[in-house]
Amino acid sequence: MPSDNPNISRLLSDFSLSFSEPQLALINEQQPSEQAILTAYIAAGEVGLDSSAIAAWLLQNAQIDEIKQLFGQNVATIVEGIHRVEQLYTKQTSFETENFRKLLMSLAEDVRVVLLIIAQRVALMRDLNKRLSEKADFSSAENIARETSFLYAPLAHRLGLYAIKTELEDLSLKFTNYDTYKHIATALHQTKQSRDKYIADFIEPLQKRLKAENLTFHIKGRTKSIHSIYNKMQKQQCGIEKIFDLFAIRIILETTEDKEKAQCWQVYSIIADMYQPNPSRMRDWLTIPKSNGYESLHTTVLGPDNKWVEVQIRSSRMDEVAEKGVAAHWKYKGIKSEAEMDSFLKGVREMLENPELDNKDAINDFRLNLYDQEVFVFTPHGDLFKLPQGATVLDFAFAIHSGLGCKCVGGIIGGKNVPIRQKLRNGDQVEILTSNTQKPNNSWLEFVKTSKARNKIRQALKELEFKNSAEGRELLERRLKNWKLDYDESRISRLALKMGYKSVSDFYQSVATGAVDLLKIRDAYEEMDAETAHSNVQSAENYELIKPVEKGKNDVLVIDNNLKGVDFQMAKCCNPIYGDDIFGFVSINRGIRIHRSDCPNAREMRERFPYRVIEAKWSGTPVGSTYPLTLQVIGNDDIGIVTNMTSIISKENGVMLRTISIDSHDGLFNGHLTLMIENKQIAEQIMKKLSTVKGIKQIIRL
Repeated sequence: MPSDNPNISRLLSDFSLSFSEPQLALINEQQPSEQAILTAYIAAGEVGLDSSAIAAWLLQNAQIDEIKQLFGQNVATIVEGIHRVEQLYTKQTSFETENFRKLLMSLAEDVRVVLLIIAQRVALMRDLNKRLSEKADFSSAENIARETSFLYAPLAHRLGLYAIKTELEDLSLKFTNYDTYKHIATALHQTKQSRDKYIADFIEPLQKRLKAENLTFHIKGRTKSIHSIYNKMQKQQCGIEKIFDLFAIRIILETTEDKEKAQCWQVYSIIADMYQPNPSRMRDWLTIPKSNGYESLHTTVLGPDNKWVEVQIRSSRMDEVAEKGVAAHWKYKGIKSEAEMDSFLKGVREMLENPELDNKDAINDFRLNLYDQEVFVFTPHGDLFKLPQGATVLDFAFAIHSGLGCKCVGGIIGGKNVPIRQKLRNGDQVEILTSNTQKPNNSWLEFVKTSKARNKIRQALKELEFKNSAEGRELLERRLKNWKLDYDESRISRLALKMGYKSVSDFYQSVATGAVDLLKIRDAYEEMDAETAHSNVQSAENYELIKPVEKGKNDVLVIDNNLKGVDFQMAKCCNPIYGDDIFGFVSINRGIRIHRSDCPNAREMRERFPYRVIEAKWSGTPVGSTYPLTLQVIGNDDIGIVTNMTSIISKENGVMLRTISIDSHDGLFNGHLTLMIENKQIAEQIMKKLSTVKGIKQIIRL
């Protein structure tokens, strides 16, 4: 049955996709957009996905029950996976870190969803490239390009889609750093004729030798990608004219699978006879393929005019796997490859399923693991493990089992004892040494390489902290009872801060480990009781608000040039007040946060998440609105200073003292005041007046 939609008819014909009449009727009913058809073309032609995946993509708007009835549960599962991804974009157009986490969790159910979403991104980037001249689209395109470079290119790389990965990287660079992209592209264009001649001269004698050996092959000559050249320029801190290894050729053998490896090595031997190879640039992915199925033999040789040329040797089957990744690998290897991909996705899930894991760390770990080269290590029983380059004995222990990692004290490699931080090399056979008294510590996080090891170490440290904290609290309560002292949680909190601990939990841990003298705690606890009874100066922890602070009803902010009435909150890291230079930041699940332009976190936010930074400015008047102003006051240890400060504050109109905390040491006091004020002008006035108090050396706004 021909399709009513000529684009769908051409798609089915070009890729020999066949559906029954009822199935095709349901696809036609959806009236897929031109962009959806383009994505389907990329998914089928360049990624190599099957009919089920293509049907799922074209049926996104159909009812799940209808899909199950006509296409089966397999297609319905893929459609549901696509829906979960699409939902992430309903509220905002760029991925937040939490959305990144959710995305991978949802995609890990079926790798075909990942491949379809990558195909969609390729279609989007190509469309943006066509409309590059439209200035109105450039800003949004730049944000999309950053996201593409951040997530989709490394994901395509990990799944073996090298051609797509290269295209996404180049297009991303074109939008994020157009001047550099244009400079490299222009330089390559100007030297194209000479480069083509060089590659032809390099290939010609090689072809004669290969034909003389009765090999069936074809050779592709190419220049390295713009993004690859850009990375080399960055790494070597030089211009394109100083980059010499721009040339690469690929020799693709037409042979049967049982002969392909032998013929690849035969070709390598011929090349090594003709041109001097660089031993340090030899890469053998024939003997042990990459975990995504990539098989090839790489070498770099010194060609004519002393120019380095990279040579890739592979069969036509290997080339298809290299271009189309896991989809092509399934075609040749069947269930074995699917099991390998399941192993990869299991690793993703292990990294992401820990609710305590910091999102930023999760992203960085994941992206690093996508690009890392691999080392292959064996257990004493001969079991093979693949780990990223630079992995240590401790990484290997955690790769085998979490319990083994937590008790690891070292290893044995080649009959010699090695420490847990020993880096592994290809072919190492490692025996793990353990001790029941061993416990993870923070220093482990500094040298482990795998995200699984980092994840499990953080989990173990949190469990250890919780256990020590509980034991410390129990021990302190018991001792206070023995000393006939009442246990007071608020007094313990103040005591912990006074003794320099960041939190009560840290204080309890010191008690449990014996790092603090219990008799000193008793004396300080009793002194604090006396201070509380006779002192009028209260710490921030138990200082009560004089009266509730009411927020003004006036809309005093304009967000993103023209938006009013938008829900926002003032960031607590810098506490902006009316009149400060400010900007907005779209936070995760918490709306818009307003930060001061000189906020300590401003630089990182602008560099890492520029697409989440929006303009904000004050508008109207702050009538009825008050803002917290936190000041750090440093001065001589004199009780009169506190009295003078509170006296000045009490006389100021529109200023209310909310909290005060004083700590003295070595003749100096360090005070923290939180005032409620209306605007920046009042803040500057009160700071100026406080600075006149005798004995005050410095006032810092926090």
